[in-house]
Amino acid sequence: MHVLKGLYVVTPDWDDTDKLIAATESALIGGAQLVQYRHKTADAVLRREQAAALLDMCRKYGIPFIVNDHVDVCLEIDADGIHVGGTDQSVAAVRALVGPDKIVGASCYGTLQLAINAQANGASYVAFGGFYPSRVKKYDFKTPVDIVSQAKAQLSVPVVVIGGMTQDNALPLIAEGADMVAAISSVYMVDDVESAARQFADSF
Repeated sequence: MHVLKGLYVVTPDWDDTDKLIAATESALIGGAQLVQYRHKTADAVLRREQAAALLDMCRKYGIPFIVNDHVDVCLEIDADGIHVGGTDQSVAAVRALVGPDKIVGASCYGTLQLAINAQANGASYVAFGGFYPSRVKKYDFKTPVDIVSQAKAQLSVPVVVIGGMTQDNALPLIAEGADMVAAISSVYMVDDVESAARQFADSF
């Protein structure tokens, strides 16, 4: 089983599949350890096409590939897992649908209890955030940094941090015990994707 530690890249809403694949490959070369396909505006055809292409790319590098929210796509292409909101029902329901072997990630926002519940309901990892202002996601709350060490003390699953992550502002969270840093803009929206990914990877 792949150890969930290091840089976790989450894709931006790009319709250009070639561009998306090329940037993701650069991130993998740079040391990304997990890839999540997240495209909030794609139609079903584009979503399946991009997810399948990303899965092939991740297979080439031996890195797990997970799909955001769309369990049907995850199962259809046999992705390595799924990422869902952190409510009990969704985590338990999704775990039941995908079976025991796939990765199930759960967004727990700024709430430790959600993470405790998610782990109890079969989550493979929990994600907290946003910690910082994000260019991609709008958060209506601010997550305290020390939630990471609290979670590490109470949970056995890996802890992911997300929300406005940069190579610098991720460091205090890694110091608190974060297992993975999830990034979108700081990896995909830069001139040198591979170098940006490597900087994150080197922080671990």
